[in-house]
Amino acid sequence: MPKTERTLRVEAIVLHHTNWGEADRLLTVFTKSHGKLRAIAKSVRKMQSRKAGHLEPFSHSTLMLAKAHDLWIVTDAETIDAFSPLREDLQLMTRAAYVIELLDRFTFEEGQNWQLYQLVVDTLKRLSETQDSFVPLRFYEMRLLDLQGFRPMLFECAKCRKEIQAEDQFFSAELGGVLCPSCGARSDDSRLISMDALRFMRHFQRSDYKTSLKADPTPKTRSEVEALMNHYLTYHLERKLNTPEFFKQIQN
Repeated sequence: MPKTERTLRVEAIVLHHTNWGEADRLLTVFTKSHGKLRAIAKSVRKMQSRKAGHLEPFSHSTLMLAKAHDLWIVTDAETIDAFSPLREDLQLMTRAAYVIELLDRFTFEEGQNWQLYQLVVDTLKRLSETQDSFVPLRFYEMRLLDLQGFRPMLFECAKCRKEIQAEDQFFSAELGGVLCPSCGARSDDSRLISMDALRFMRHFQRSDYKTSLKADPTPKTRSEVEALMNHYLTYHLERKLNTPEFFKQIQN
């Protein structure tokens, strides 16, 4: 980011905020033009604050920012899309929080990534328009991994590089994808993966979103794919995700 920039007008997704001082909030936002930023929203905890409603987590907003010392200050905010349906349903809200948690964990304040930004906006929009979040989330996970350099190998063995045959295989997060039966049996990290689960993971990896919607796995395969993706994501993040566990709690 050029040092001469003292003001910015940015399109952003609000990731999260924490209280700051007596009435302010420290926001973490992911912007279309500058990537992840931190900014202070002054006096937004006061009842009369006009900006507060535009700065809630996973709001899609236009922000005016001014540089003050080492932090940006939010001088104005206007909502583009609040994704209201996500705030009216606890399960959908948790799914949206999962999208934001993955984005936050996989990014740093490293500059522009407009493709990832658009992926997140599209995913929140898709979640707000459906009660079945399986396809939007699996598509999001695969695209996020692609964009951040963690694409799993699903068409050849991640160890010996032989083509995967039409039979149940193994999956290793440590080695980066599917293992053939021979390599999988010798890997301490590997776990079984059915051909059905592998087929749908491949489908989400190589298809556009419209084509991905044709996926109709059984409940058993859905659970297997979700568990494998969670395992893979957690391994590369080197820490457990919070939102999947919370979603399990509200389902029970």
